[in-house]
Amino acid sequence: MSDRLKSDSQTIVVNPLDRRLEASLRDIVEGKAKPPGSLGRIEDLAVRLGLIQGRLDPRLQRVVLFVFAGDHGLTEEGVSSYPAEVTSAMVTTFLAQKACVNAFARAVDIDVRVVDAGVATELPPHPRLIDAKVRKGTRNAAREPALTLHETEQALARGRELVGIAIDEGADAVALGEMGIGNTASSALLMHRLAPAPLESCVGRGAGHDAASLERKIAVLRRAAARSSASDPLEALCEFGGCEIAMMAGAMLGTAARQRPVVVDGFISTAAALVAIRMQPALIDYCIFSHRSAEQGHGILLKALGVEPLFDLGLRLGEGSGAALAIPFLRAAARLITDVANLSDVLAGTI
Repeated sequence: MSDRLKSDSQTIVVNPLDRRLEASLRDIVEGKAKPPGSLGRIEDLAVRLGLIQGRLDPRLQRVVLFVFAGDHGLTEEGVSSYPAEVTSAMVTTFLAQKACVNAFARAVDIDVRVVDAGVATELPPHPRLIDAKVRKGTRNAAREPALTLHETEQALARGRELVGIAIDEGADAVALGEMGIGNTASSALLMHRLAPAPLESCVGRGAGHDAASLERKIAVLRRAAARSSASDPLEALCEFGGCEIAMMAGAMLGTAARQRPVVVDGFISTAAALVAIRMQPALIDYCIFSHRSAEQGHGILLKALGVEPLFDLGLRLGEGSGAALAIPFLRAAARLITDVANLSDVLAGTI
């Protein structure tokens, strides 16, 4: 790895959690009007939220969910059963507020911001669209690096900038999702190199592959993996990543640097988290992994990171749909600390 890559990857700094409040937070949770431990992992989540935010009264009132969209040159090799044009069509659906993530976001009262990170077509201006395009889709990673170092750094920086704006506007947490035909292929390559894991374990059916097309997908990804031996996270992101994956990685690092929880969606979002965590290992303590995807490889990836998601509902849509559904868990955990009576007050009759 070059000195340039080393220096640029180290400009993003996430500090380890300050655990000085941990004992106090644990005492607060255990002192609530309930048997100790009776709320299981919600109690642990409450403590984590307090540690991330650095306060004894964590809050999750305002949550912003970013959906990053980008296209992949790997689709030229037939790694997806859908054409690349579906990416821009789905962006239009997000902007019309008619996609699944829009419905779920309304159900849990969170804001959705749609970001053009690298859609191959030129999208018309829209009041709800954030134009952060790095390039019109990545290059074909089976033949050449998907992104240059400059493009990758641009995507990382723009992700950090966007979440910084949201936090300045009052966001208590940031959730992340994506849209990009071909991005399970890119994510599989990143997982293969950075987990690391055998390539075949990383590759799933994505959006609708049958057995024959899955074999073609694996063959293409073998060629891509053979083209480069990159195993450094920034190098791997240049070789195999997508604009939306790189931008999510930057957004995760930027959110953690501002002491806010990062709510991670499914396989592709977790691949972005893998990249960012390999860059800055302290990031992992700021990430709340929402769900275990039905996409092959996600369970292995979560295990490689040593994390347990909040739930498993067989989801494999993307869009940030699982991250949206996780928000009520976070809000409930925060309100356990702020809204539930202390057992001592209940027993004393001072409620």
